[in-house]
Amino acid sequence: MTRIVAGTVGGRTLAVPPRGTRPTSERVREAIFSRLEHLDVLEGARVLDLYAGSGALGLEAASRGATEVVLVDSSRRAADVARKNVAALGMGRTVRVVADAAERFAAQAGGGPWDLVLLDPPYDLTDAQLATVLESLAAPGVLGADAVVVVERSTRSPEPGWPAGLAAFARKDYGETAVHYAEPADPGA
Repeated sequence: MTRIVAGTVGGRTLAVPPRGTRPTSERVREAIFSRLEHLDVLEGARVLDLYAGSGALGLEAASRGATEVVLVDSSRRAADVARKNVAALGMGRTVRVVADAAERFAAQAGGGPWDLVLLDPPYDLTDAQLATVLESLAAPGVLGADAVVVVERSTRSPEPGWPAGLAAFARKDYGETAVHYAEPADPGA
């Protein structure tokens, strides 16, 4: 069972697509969002959740104070489940679902600047594919000055290839899951 951990709809359960997604565990989501709250990123944030699946990460952000969330997943089935979750939680004014490939959405700049970008791609996504998405996110105007990018990968995967424009600042492992954090790079560095 997947549920929202905290916030305005904390404790409410979410539907999950029957196959093709790997929902972030409750323990990992709680750790991610505790860090994001500590960094003061969530309140009033514009959030982009790429490879959204059921939408659990983006919906958690909305529950904890984000004012605009876009959930993007290439699977129509996952996007339909995410839409049902948005409706069931009454978050239709805050959360929008887009059925599109994360790579294409990110390349089109997707309505930035974003304050928080959450990426939980399938573990079999290649390093090159992930690098392409990160490159798009690092383009001027896509991220806010104090934005945070969170990438969830297998601990067996190498660290993401951060492009110029993004600088890693933390990594935390939870069992088989590695969570990487990055921010816009200081142009003067």
